[in-house]
Amino acid sequence: MSNPLHAFLIAQFNEAPLNKTLGVTLEYNAQGEAVCHWKRKAEFDHGGQDTHGGILVTLLDMAGWFTAAAQSGAIVVTSDINVRLLSPAKQQDLVATARVIRDGSKAVIAEMTVSSPKGLVATANASFAKIGEFPKG
Repeated sequence: MSNPLHAFLIAQFNEAPLNKTLGVTLEYNAQGEAVCHWKRKAEFDHGGQDTHGGILVTLLDMAGWFTAAAQSGAIVVTSDINVRLLSPAKQQDLVATARVIRDGSKAVIAEMTVSSPKGLVATANASFAKIGEFPKG
């Protein structure tokens, strides 16, 4: 990996207990945007035997946070997120992506999507407050 910040963020992602439990993986595309892959696990279904909406929101937040951090170079925290659940996941594997639409002095605004092989499942917009800088080196 040629981008040291991406390598650092992926290492942090891989160590997070939540990500290990869910089985989510993270990579960065050529534009420096986070791409989160999740292989469906039935233990995260709701009573209707499909992926719980909380998993969708978590994937959206992950993609947004790791894109905001990578592109701004700042440590960020999610300050708000507006989610639209558009269709059932239909027991499919999911991919969450994000793009920064504004990198301001105090916050980063991002748009995120979750898709399955069958199409778009959810979208979100979020604000990520900048609270510090990553360690150098």
